[in-house]
Amino acid sequence: MYHLLKGLHHYLTRKEEFSVIIIGLDGAGKTTLLEKIKTLYNDVPGLTPDKIGPTVGQNTGKITLPSTILQFWDLGGQRGIRNIWHRYFDDCHAVVYVIDAEDRERLGEGWEVFDSVLSAPQILGVPLLLLANKQDSPQSLSVEEIRHDYEDWYQRKLESTRRHARYGEDESEISARRQRIASLDVMGISALEGTGVRAAVDWLFIRVQNSRRDTNTGGTT
Repeated sequence: MYHLLKGLHHYLTRKEEFSVIIIGLDGAGKTTLLEKIKTLYNDVPGLTPDKIGPTVGQNTGKITLPSTILQFWDLGGQRGIRNIWHRYFDDCHAVVYVIDAEDRERLGEGWEVFDSVLSAPQILGVPLLLLANKQDSPQSLSVEEIRHDYEDWYQRKLESTRRHARYGEDESEISARRQRIASLDVMGISALEGTGVRAAVDWLFIRVQNSRRDTNTGGTT
């Protein structure tokens, strides 16, 4: 009877674990975000910004929420490391793309990389959150400005592709992409100060739960 009750208690109190990958260009603030999440949710605080260096490979972190464990994978954003991101796509339950809203000179590069992520078939039904980081800086673009900047960038890319008749997406793929862009959630945060970080984690918590339920019922996210 003891073992039966112990097994029942374990079943009722077990927590599901979900994997979340954090990606973006180098210098976007991905590791600062992860360390801030660890500080806010764990007993042992994460690294302070002055102890954080460029990520070569990956950093990991885990937090426990009601009925859920979120395992974060912070992947390096240097050009030579981005080509391994796809190895994590098959097993992730959510994707966080961090954009440096202050670095206007690299926005185009950031959108090029983000666009390649958006088109990856492995994450077609996976919750995707775009975070406009460094909102603590007065030079940073707002959430709406970031969204409009990406939409303008994608429209220019689309027109250029059609003008030069390059091989690319067909109309159905373009329509699907536009729908995902239109429904894309963009949130402003300051990984340095922690502003908006809890709201982003709440978003992830809700979306991975909903995504799991949709998968179990045969639906889509």
